[in-house]
Amino acid sequence: MMASPQQDHRSILHVDMDAFYASVEQRDNPDLRGKPLVVGGGSNRGVVAAASYEARKFGIRSAMPMREAMRRCPELLRVAPRMDHYEKVSDEVFAIFREFSPLVEGLSLDEAFLDVTESRSLFGSEVVIARQIKSRIRDITGLTASVGVAYNKLLAKIASDLEKPDGLVVITEQNVHSVLDPLPVQVIPGIGRETLARLVKIDIKTIADLRAASDSKLTAVFGRYAGRMRQRACGIDDRPVVASRDEKSISAEETYDKDLTDVTAMNRELLRLVEKTATRLRARSLLAATLQIKIRESDFTTCTRQCSLHPPSCGTDQLYEVARQLLATWLVEHPGSRIRLLGVGGTDLVPDAQQDLFASGETQGKAELDQTVDRIRERFGRLSLGRARTLNGS
Repeated sequence: MMASPQQDHRSILHVDMDAFYASVEQRDNPDLRGKPLVVGGGSNRGVVAAASYEARKFGIRSAMPMREAMRRCPELLRVAPRMDHYEKVSDEVFAIFREFSPLVEGLSLDEAFLDVTESRSLFGSEVVIARQIKSRIRDITGLTASVGVAYNKLLAKIASDLEKPDGLVVITEQNVHSVLDPLPVQVIPGIGRETLARLVKIDIKTIADLRAASDSKLTAVFGRYAGRMRQRACGIDDRPVVASRDEKSISAEETYDKDLTDVTAMNRELLRLVEKTATRLRARSLLAATLQIKIRESDFTTCTRQCSLHPPSCGTDQLYEVARQLLATWLVEHPGSRIRLLGVGGTDLVPDAQQDLFASGETQGKAELDQTVDRIRERFGRLSLGRARTLNGS
């Protein structure tokens, strides 16, 4: 299942957090880890909002009556929902999504589609991006996510559910039928309990059965939607990813296996992050009116520093000079610090409607250089060209 998708197709990810509410509770309370747990109403008349994977082994699922869940597992632990808290964690997760693409379509607090087609030249293949997102979610939130990678939304969503928890499944044109065919037909969105019962009666149990069924059989069950359901059984879906909201920031950050202790190395890594952020800004014709750096020390203490930009900018050199000054000021305040994570972000974004007509020749030259670098990287990959200062040992 792990072959890379065709590069001439859209690259769509479906990211689904694993047992989100329950996993947040287990993360926050070590006493709940490894135990069957549900989030839901406190009385036996309530329903399960979410179940941990330990609880799911007993057949417990969301929307199940609490009384039935307790009957299946008398040792079941219950906690009341904390929706405000889950929303805050969800904001952290969606901020990670937007580091990799502005095309993020949220389906709920814990899942979203991402179109990363235009992000491949910056971050690598869709599979590399999926792995980076999973890693970033784990580093930032301590939680796991399952990701489906495909060339359309339908297949990405199906894929994300195939190897939960902490899964990564790729569906390509080459393996689409071998992956879909043995799956139960109800994995296709829109096939509920009643429709499934009607399909089973006419011996349609798998997606392969659905794809091969006669028109008369499908019409008897789906009516005028018969053709659409056959398309879904063939893995066909042309729906675009529709961004849920305007992008408020563009950022890049990195967690290091070995703490940064040398100022030269810090500045080198800072420049790499600035380059990523500036490239994304230019790709979306945006300017940052505020630049922010994020610093996490070895003891996990985290702080930010920011500076307004006059005028707003997307130029690598301009952003790096501000970021370097912010880091230098922080280092004076925190001598001898060991840095575990660095981040750079542009906020207060404004459209880059036109270049500054009164900019100096030097500034215009730097802008043209940035655009040339962007074009080379877009054509030959982001590793094809880099600044000498970002090389180890420089």
